[in-house]
Amino acid sequence: MRLTDFEALSFDCYGTLIDWEAGISAVLDPWARRSGLELSSEQLLLAYSSHEAAVEVEHGGWLYPQVLAEAMRRTGDELGVDVSDHDAEEFGISVGQWPAFADSIDALQVLANHYRLIILSNIDRASFAASNEKLGVTFDAIITAEDLGSYKPNPRNFAALIERAGEMEVPTGKLLHVAQSLFHDHVPAKEIGLPTVWINRRHGKPGWGATPDPGSAVTPDWEFTSMAAFAEAVTK
Repeated sequence: MRLTDFEALSFDCYGTLIDWEAGISAVLDPWARRSGLELSSEQLLLAYSSHEAAVEVEHGGWLYPQVLAEAMRRTGDELGVDVSDHDAEEFGISVGQWPAFADSIDALQVLANHYRLIILSNIDRASFAASNEKLGVTFDAIITAEDLGSYKPNPRNFAALIERAGEMEVPTGKLLHVAQSLFHDHVPAKEIGLPTVWINRRHGKPGWGATPDPGSAVTPDWEFTSMAAFAEAVTK
């Protein structure tokens, strides 16, 4: 396979295009300091990661701001400190303030010249609309957890992606999934037969950060350390 063999790209958004770890840390770090916790950003992300994933499994019909709020409450319980309703709600509505990675806009604009672009994201429509303003492109299709009532890595989200690509008349084998998270994206995408590109945003950092351990071995078809490097490879 060559990157130029494909007609459409489906993207995870948060962690791949939007810097969700920076967004999460912008809320959790000052909360931890106010609470007297002497933990690094990485330690807080690690404490948080399993709780968000658990809430998404238990409450697939919740909107993402509700998921974030509950995950923060559970993180506080684990660390033995209080999370006020105000703190939880502020975290829940913070998504629209999370920054895009510095290379996302330029890379997406390049890729839009070669492919149709689809979003498959663990998000609600309103929160994504705020993030989309930071990304500088119009996506050909947007599929959210709110639309499906489930969160990745649920296989139904990827089945919905393949169905939507079919409605867009993207031929079988011509869709390529692009994501940072092995847990949320690469494991379930490969299980359903999708080729994948790993944007390894955490290269050089230990552990998985805000993303849970994938739990099983998975081999993406391509790996790049940035969206810029991916876009450059497409245009070579």
